[in-house]
Amino acid sequence: MTIAAPTGSSRDLPHPQRAEIRLEAVLHALSDPLRLQVVRELAADGDELSCSHFDLPVTKSTTTHHFRVLREAGVIRQIYRGTAKMNGLRRDDLDGLFPGLLDSVLAAAARQAVRLGSR
Repeated sequence: MTIAAPTGSSRDLPHPQRAEIRLEAVLHALSDPLRLQVVRELAADGDELSCSHFDLPVTKSTTTHHFRVLREAGVIRQIYRGTAKMNGLRRDDLDGLFPGLLDSVLAAAARQAVRLGSR
C-alpha cells in the first residue's frame, strides 16, 4: 500500500488515500482489542479526540503503535492541532468503500462488551 505524501507541514502524518484503503488492513487494525476500543470511543463521540483522551493500559510507545496501525490502515485520520495530535474516524471513507462494515463491527463489539461485562 502506498501512503499519501505529507502535504504542507513536516508534522503532517501520512495517510492512505481512500482508493488505497484495503479491507484486510482495516480488518487487521480492528482485530486488536485496544484498537477496537479506540475506534468505539471515536464512533461514540463522533468528533476528533486527542491521543491523551484515551486511557489505554499500555505504555505510551505501544499506544503510539496502535494509533499508527489504525492510521496506516485508513481507519482514522490524525492531525496536529497545536501540540495535540487529534484523531478522527474516517467513517465516510470506510462506509463508502465497505458499506455496513463499520456499523456491524461496532454493534458486534458493543454486544460482546455487554456479554463479557466490560466497556
